[in-house]
Formats: sequence, structure tokens, C-alpha cells
Amino acid sequence: MSWFEICGGRPLSGELRVQGAKNSVLPILAAALLAPGQSVLHNCPGLSDVAATEKILRLLGCSVKREGETLLVDARQPTGCEIPDPLMREMRSSVIFLGAMLARLGRAELSYPGGCELGPRPIDLHLSALRKLGAEIVEEQGRLRCTAGKGLTGGELCLSIPSVGATENAMLAACGAQGTTTIVGAAREPEIVDLQNFLNAMGARVSGAGSPVVSVEGGFPLHPAEYTVMGDRIAAATYLCAVGAAGGTLELEGVEASHLAAVAACLEEAGCSLQAQGGRICLKSRGRLGGVRTVRTAPYPGFPTDAQAVLMAALAGGSGTTVFVETMFENRYRHVDELARMGADIQVAGRVAVVTGRPLHAAQVRSTDLRGGAALVVAALAAEGCSRVEGLEHIRRGYQDFEGQLAALGAEIRLRP
Repeated sequence: MSWFEICGGRPLSGELRVQGAKNSVLPILAAALLAPGQSVLHNCPGLSDVAATEKILRLLGCSVKREGETLLVDARQPTGCEIPDPLMREMRSSVIFLGAMLARLGRAELSYPGGCELGPRPIDLHLSALRKLGAEIVEEQGRLRCTAGKGLTGGELCLSIPSVGATENAMLAACGAQGTTTIVGAAREPEIVDLQNFLNAMGARVSGAGSPVVSVEGGFPLHPAEYTVMGDRIAAATYLCAVGAAGGTLELEGVEASHLAAVAACLEEAGCSLQAQGGRICLKSRGRLGGVRTVRTAPYPGFPTDAQAVLMAALAGGSGTTVFVETMFENRYRHVDELARMGADIQVAGRVAVVTGRPLHAAQVRSTDLRGGAALVVAALAAEGCSRVEGLEHIRRGYQDFEGQLAALGAEIRLRP
């Protein structure tokens, strides 16, 4: 298995264009199933999760072609209604096809999804919302057999928590339902807005994304569309934390600064200088970040759980003390033991982690999940000596050419066989 050799302890400098958003492109690819014909999607990153999504579309009878960072998805004549277990286990986001398949095909069969092992993430909200729209769902031996019953019908859906996946699944299914669907307690993430914009480009009538109430007027014929996926705010946060920890300057292009407000506030408090103008963010850091006030993860616009690990890694090699409170997932501190191998002082009690910054040293470490893997790279860039980071299959799920992007900033990082 390949691994990264990272020789840290040196500042980084340069410009990067942020990849397309992983958490946008996956539901948008599922949405392409709704319209007969070929949709053209730009800014689609080359990630293993995106490749798995392409496989699912092909298994459903769609044609998918990649031209650089553009995907051409032809859903003229879908023929399949089943997603095999290996693909469902490969990534959790595969469940997003459920709403689109019910809306376009009237039925779907799939197993429970996999992905990073971050603790219980039940899809009960997804299933409850779809059932309220008229879907008939039978759970047998770990598989879900779903049909549109007598036809999907719009109604009011009340989500007990602002689940991103459940909001997206409900939006997709509602496009194929008769009447108006109102999603109360919807997730507010920018990726929800991106999905709404693509659906509306296809002729759907969706409004309210970015607020707690999303409305979908269903039953309108949809057509293929050309669309550009938004920039990846979590990838952007990762590069900002990397340069913040190692020191240096970074100019990021292709990401909306307001989407990073919570992360930027923490980096500024830790000692970085940030400026944002248009689609550009500029960061300057002297390295050795200071501690910040309590970082509590929360649904958007709060601090994103996906950025918790990379910020923790950046602060672990600095000075001062920071308290992290993880409210979203039970097992989101799996990177802590690996950071400890690099000398990090992090004490964990339940969902609380207390980070006391001090200089880090090189070590051999292994990724156990996507964002935790990125955190180990961030720490290695600031640590003295040459580290070995293994488990790259996790990192490849969310970062396109991670080593190439960092090398462009002057990082001494090599892919080893």
C-alpha cells in the first residue's frame, strides 16, 4: 500500500484553486438521474467517492463520461433499480440515490450504507421522510426494498435534526411527487443550496435552501442541465489549517469566503491574518498557532465537524490550550491517538478533547477516516523530521491530488509505493 513521506518544519507559500465540493457533487450526480438526457457537470473532482458514484449511475443504466473535471451523465434510459452491497458499503453518501430512484424509477433496492466509521448515523430520518411522501419501504436482512406505492405525494416533512442527507433525499424525491412538499427543520449547508440550484436549472421548482424551511413544487417535467459545482469548503479549510500550522502564505481561489466564516474566525484568533475578496481568501501565518476559545461543532453555520480534526492538528503543534466539543459524531476523535504518536498532548473525555499545544515530531501514523487522515498530513507538515502517513485510501475519498497541491506550496511530500 502506498504512503506519504512528509518532511515538515518548513513554511509553505503559493496559490491554489479549490477543487469542486465532494459533498455537493455526490447529490448532484444522483439528481442527474431525474432528467432524461445528458447533463453536463463541471468542477467534479477526481475522488474515489465520485468514482463510486459514477459506478452506481452506470449500474442503473446511465452513461457517464469524464472529460477532465467535467462529467457527462446521460440518464436517457435507466434500466437498473438495485445498488449492490459492495458499492453501498464503500461510501455512506450512496443512500442519496434512494430519493432520486423513487422519483424517476418508482422503486429501489439497496443495503444500508457504509463510509467512515464515525459512530451511529442512522438513516431513519431519510426513510421516515420518504414514507411520508408515500414510499413503501420494507427492511429485510439489512436490505431496503422501496417502491413509490400508489405514487409519491407532497406534504409537510418535519426533521427532528437538520440532517443534510435526509434533506437532500427529501428534495430529490419531492421533485417526483405530485403537489408541494415543505421540509421543516431542513439542513442549511451551502451544499443544499448547490443542489437546489442544479435542480432548478433542470426545471424543478425548489426554494428556501439555506434556511430551515425548503419548499418543492413537484410534478414538473425535468430536463438535463449544464452546471458548475461549488468549491469545496472543507478542502479549503484543510489547506488553510495546513499553512496556518506550518507558517507561510496562501491564496485560495474558487471558494466562497462566507462558507468558511467559523473556521476563519478560529484561525484568526489563533494568530493568522486572513483577508477575503470575491472568490479569493488570503492567509498569512507565522506558524506556532495559539489556543482559541472553545470549538464546538454544530450544523451550518456553526463550526463544521468535518473541519474539527484539521484544526485540532494545526493547534496541537502550536501553543496554548483549546477545548473541542464534538456534538455531531461519537467517534470523531479517532485521529487523536495517531497525533499522540507525533507528540501531541490531547486529553479526551467523551465528546470533549483538551488540546495543549507543543512542538510535534515526526512519526509513522495511519489514517482511520477521511478527515482524520487529512489532519495527520497537517500535523506532519508542521512537525520536525520526516513522517510516514499511511491509509491513503481514506484521504483519496475527499482530496484530489492532495500531495500535488501541497507540493505546489513548497511542501516536501512524496508518494511512496
